[in-house]
Amino acid sequence: MKVNEIAVFAAAAALCTTALAGTDDIKASNNQLEIQAISTRVDYKETNDGRFGTRTGKLDTENGNVPGFALSFSMMKDDWLDNEYFQYQYSKNDGHTGYTGSHRGGTFGSVTTDSSATITDYSLRLGKGFAIDGEFMITPYGELGHHEWQRGVNTGETYTHSWYGAGTLVQYSPFSRLVFTANALAGRTFAADIDVNGSLGFTGSLGNSNLYKAGLSTDYAFTKKFHGNVGVDYTSFKYGGSATHRVAVGWVAWEPESQTEYTTLKIGVGYAF
Repeated sequence: MKVNEIAVFAAAAALCTTALAGTDDIKASNNQLEIQAISTRVDYKETNDGRFGTRTGKLDTENGNVPGFALSFSMMKDDWLDNEYFQYQYSKNDGHTGYTGSHRGGTFGSVTTDSSATITDYSLRLGKGFAIDGEFMITPYGELGHHEWQRGVNTGETYTHSWYGAGTLVQYSPFSRLVFTANALAGRTFAADIDVNGSLGFTGSLGNSNLYKAGLSTDYAFTKKFHGNVGVDYTSFKYGGSATHRVAVGWVAWEPESQTEYTTLKIGVGYAF
């Protein structure tokens, strides 16, 4: 074999090794048990529809960073199809937000206070990865999840909904041990409800809406088994207003429509298997 032929062969072998390493690193990042510290920025706004002559427009808002934790278990295997993908996620935030509103019939901004907030989410993903050029992997998936927000205003309110959607992971491993992931999902909420506590409370259905999620994250393998990760996720959805409920003689109540946005910062560790 001539020298130039040896050089070409060596270069080709190196490229193949790099490509294989990239794919292997991506699959390793998708076979993990992770725990993360998280902080979720809550941006919530209610808008009243003017029922029974009440004031229209912005009714109240809640904003603030709520700390918590997240657990995730994911697998990417070749048992039935190449690179079939599974992920289960659970997260819980517990803290306070800043509430701005008004007394009944008053002017927005006349009341400001803290409100307790407990936010719980869990979801399941199923998909299939497609390796591209050895350094990229694209994984379309379906997702099903459930959300609960225990809101501390008044005597307490609990919002719940489930969601379904379709999304895609785009993963890139530029060199050994490092994997970048971008994620986007479009879906729909269903079974949205509110449970208002207290003597003037009620339980009712809320309108459903489109739901959008997006995220960026980085995974680094310090060793074959021990990984570190950082990331940011964004979620947006709405609740439609509830029906009107008679809560006492001469009193009716309803839940106005609202817009919710969550931005979650995450940092954690993982065990690869």
